Amino acid sequence: MPAGVEDDHFFVVGGRRWRRTDPALPEDVAARLRSHLGRGRNGVAQAKRAGDEAAVAAARHRNGLAKHGLGERGPAWWDRPESERLAQAEQALADLDRLDDE
Repeated sequence: MPAGVEDDHFFVVGGRRWRRTDPALPEDVAARLRSHLGRGRNGVAQAKRAGDEAAVAAARHRNGLAKHGLGERGPAWWDRPESERLAQAEQALADLDRLDDE
């Protein structure tokens, strides 16, 4: 795909190509994953301001789990069976919810 061209798998912001969220995810699952992602991004910013590298790493871990669950990282969602993708999203949510319990 030429640089700057969007398709069903990617979108472009500022000349950079980003993977789209898996469209097969139920909206409630995707919304919960996006909530975790937002909290992780906020956590990174707060931890950086505080100079707390352990907290930065923990927040980035949350971001990674959420992005994998959304299909934005890891194996390309369009190359995998839908059932596998949904199971990955549910596992990511379970892992993220466990982080809240710690």
